[in-house]
Amino acid sequence: MDIKLIALDMDGTLLNCDEAVSDFNREKIAEALAKDVQVVLSTGRWLGSCYPYAESLNLSSFLITCNGGEIWTIDKKLKERHLLDPQRIQMMWELAEGLRMHARMVSTDRIWFGERPDDFSTHEWLKFGCESHDTEKLDTLVKELSHYDDLELTNSLPINIEVNPKGVHKASALETVCDALGITMENVMAAGDSLNDIKMIQEAGVGVAMGNAQEAIKNVADYVTDTNNQHGVGKAIDKFVLSK
Repeated sequence: MDIKLIALDMDGTLLNCDEAVSDFNREKIAEALAKDVQVVLSTGRWLGSCYPYAESLNLSSFLITCNGGEIWTIDKKLKERHLLDPQRIQMMWELAEGLRMHARMVSTDRIWFGERPDDFSTHEWLKFGCESHDTEKLDTLVKELSHYDDLELTNSLPINIEVNPKGVHKASALETVCDALGITMENVMAAGDSLNDIKMIQEAGVGVAMGNAQEAIKNVADYVTDTNNQHGVGKAIDKFVLSK
């Protein structure tokens, strides 16, 4: 497989449990870049919390943020943005509040955690999220939200749920990036650990699950690498990019 782009989830994948990029991962990314292979962060994080990592890794093309809700160039020019209806955001916040769950909402101007705006309609909304160790609450929320066909439901941890507009996910954003770079998804190696990574792992030429990934991710991946604390990303780059 002629890999020309490496798409990396961040939390649980590129980053170890200290939210750091290991020296080994950093070295292998630098070697891939030296071979003119693009490296793209494809994350549920918003731009402000992932850009410093991209800068420190000397990445040079695009950033996929908020699970595909936005695509940015490395010089912070917005290429694409997909927004949730403010009424949907308010409905989800009220559902979470009724279940006594704290919502984490991402608007284009800030992150809202455990609080709400006075008027939802005065903000542009990228993503909704909720987290709980109470699986019954999570199941109830998923059941309620599954009735709305304009929502894309996923997670970034087994204990959370994340919501984007329908059809907005990391794979759709990667397809846009590939078009811009003149390559196809067959030229992509994608690595991740959670349900918000599953579509990009399925559609990539090489789909890599982390050793710490949810079982559903391992089941659809072409390859299972080591964990995020054992440099799994760097080892996968070595195997599928640098040794070719």
